[in-house]
Amino acid sequence: MSTPTPSRLNRRLFLATASAATASLAAPALAQFQNTTEVERDVTQAVKRNISSFRTLPWEAYFDNTKNGAILVDITSRALHFWSEDRTIYRLYPSSIPMSEDLTRRGRTQVVFKDPNPDWRPTPSMKRRNPEWPDYIPPGPDNPLGTRALHLSWTYYRIHGTHDTRKIGRRSSNGCIGLYNEHIEELYELARVGTQVLLI
Repeated sequence: MSTPTPSRLNRRLFLATASAATASLAAPALAQFQNTTEVERDVTQAVKRNISSFRTLPWEAYFDNTKNGAILVDITSRALHFWSEDRTIYRLYPSSIPMSEDLTRRGRTQVVFKDPNPDWRPTPSMKRRNPEWPDYIPPGPDNPLGTRALHLSWTYYRIHGTHDTRKIGRRSSNGCIGLYNEHIEELYELARVGTQVLLI
């Protein structure tokens, strides 16, 4: 049996060190893809976002057609998918979702009104839970609905923007689906009154 030469020892040491370094670098990347869920009422807390299921999906699994366009909101992956009517445009956006299951609504609805400059009033149930909240907030940087809103056929339910970017990817809404302002502005231009919406 031959004795390892210094060059062979150095090569083995290099490979072992590189392998250990690669494993340690990969650990945080793997950790961020773990499935995490939380009921979050204070978005200042540091929590993980759920991105384990954030992936493209086929429209055919959820809609019979794409007439007027189609929006799929996946509560589990906290993602909103949009397909244009002719299916030449597909978008995938991270979203905020309701804080708890009792605030979450699922099923089929549609866009009934596009609001280019939304103002905000708390719903009666919001006001009961948070009596200290103001009765009205006009359009602007303090508005919880951000820069655009798509009203759904369900009363009080909207897909809207938010100025508080910490909310995206989290359980942080009172029932609505929130997007970054730049994303709702793009979706606002792509969607139309009558666009199909499915929340799953």
